[in-house]
Amino acid sequence: MAATSCISSSISLNAKPNKPSKPLPFLRSPFLKPSSSPLPASLSSSHGVVSSSRIKNHPLAFLSDDYDEKPREECGVVGIYGDSEASRLCYLALHALQHRGQEGAGIVTVSKDKVLQTITGVGLVSEVFNESKLDQLPGDIAIGHVRYSTAGSSMLKNVQPFVAGYRFGSVGVAHNGNLVNYTKLRAELEENGSIFNTSSDTEVVLHLIAISKARPFFMRIVDACEKLQGAYSMVFVTEYKLVAVRDPHGFRPLVMGRRSNGAVVFASETCALDLIEATYEREVYPGEVLVVDKDGVKSQCLMPHPEPKQCIFEHIYFSLPNSIVFGRSVYESRHVFGEILATESPVDCDVVIAVPDSGVVAALGYAAKSGVAFQQGLIRSHYVGRTFIEPSQKIRDFGVKLKLSPVRGVLEGKRVVVVDDSIVRGTTSSKIVRLLREAGAKEVHMRIASPPIVASCYYGVDTPSSEELISNRMSVDEVRNYIGSDSLAFLSFETLKKHLGEDSKTFCYACFTGNYPVKPTEDKVKRGGGDFIDDGLVGGINNIEGGWVR
Repeated sequence: MAATSCISSSISLNAKPNKPSKPLPFLRSPFLKPSSSPLPASLSSSHGVVSSSRIKNHPLAFLSDDYDEKPREECGVVGIYGDSEASRLCYLALHALQHRGQEGAGIVTVSKDKVLQTITGVGLVSEVFNESKLDQLPGDIAIGHVRYSTAGSSMLKNVQPFVAGYRFGSVGVAHNGNLVNYTKLRAELEENGSIFNTSSDTEVVLHLIAISKARPFFMRIVDACEKLQGAYSMVFVTEYKLVAVRDPHGFRPLVMGRRSNGAVVFASETCALDLIEATYEREVYPGEVLVVDKDGVKSQCLMPHPEPKQCIFEHIYFSLPNSIVFGRSVYESRHVFGEILATESPVDCDVVIAVPDSGVVAALGYAAKSGVAFQQGLIRSHYVGRTFIEPSQKIRDFGVKLKLSPVRGVLEGKRVVVVDDSIVRGTTSSKIVRLLREAGAKEVHMRIASPPIVASCYYGVDTPSSEELISNRMSVDEVRNYIGSDSLAFLSFETLKKHLGEDSKTFCYACFTGNYPVKPTEDKVKRGGGDFIDDGLVGGINNIEGGWVR
């Protein structure tokens, strides 16, 4: 897929003056004592934003009605301070986070003369960036972003990081999450004269920072975030500082690490730290602002924070198995989920297989607990995007067959347990069951390593409407009959909470219960504005960008 890129685009923040806002109080104790180890100082003074753009037409092949409906993590963010190769390290870290967003990427750096320089583009990280483009991003401070959305120029303007100039300088931001009061905030800002260049909720944050009267800069972030509702893990860059912030509920992950030369790194997952040889130190805590400059790392409290409500789907699907998320090993979580399924929902079988890649670790856990061998009964192709050409003579279950190939030697004549991470609409699960039967499976038993999904998410996961969720409309047995399996079992919600122990209160289960930690204040959620979650390899591409869902 060809990459469409934009070099150094900036957002204008025009607004009428607002009334002075009162300073925000801090909690008495910060989360963390300021770091005692100084970091390399930034260079020189003055500021500015380089402004020029180059947009190419993004070639699209014929769009089939089949696409990958698996849960999609919309965003991954990276921030680096104090390394002369910040842009290259950011590039590598974004590559490690590619699973969180495959169709847009961007990097912002601070040059020697204190200019925020940006390159963004449509495509994979390796398609957007090359040696010559990274050469255009000098400096020892950088932030980066990967995004999942639809292709084309309409998507390009929404690719982050965003950079904006305002009366005190320039600021760049990369955001993972979703603001549930975005429409209300945008309407208020536009009423007061703000001009928006994108359809992203992240741009609201920049406008709120620009109109804030708070001092110093990180207090502008505090002032802005006090008005936000929903999920946000963000990294900001100015001419001299790198700032990381996480919402008071901590819905989306954000971790901090340090390289051997003292450079500080923030990333959505620890797998990004591993690739660039940064040592994991800790999470950015819910409700925390971390400011990094030449004096080191300083921690401040964003606002009084309620009980954390971290996204449980990070452990079920979104994060890579080799990451540590919310203080827990993702691999160990998924392995245990499989063990629980084998204990609570056993069945006589000859082989255990997974729907790759997300079901593999849970399937290994199921196999280990049940004593039945795990084998690769489905092989996934990693070389197919969402744009492909279908033969004129329609092939049944084309999208599934394009991505998944059954291994007849493993399946033929066997009683098969197939483990997957979730069922959303059920359409793909039914096609997988049919695929396995066509390959000779004698019996097909589905085991799902999550509870039934019955409600939409408003915190950065782009789910279908509740009416489209099969478990919201059908009982487990009705779902089993719909997908055509011989048996079906989900991970028990109560057992999931029991496994999490004391930490169970710190997770968000809204998609399983319909109980929202932050009540949605608007009756619409924009598809394509958050992480895409659906259940497999079918559907129309317009389902991703298509309109508003009530």
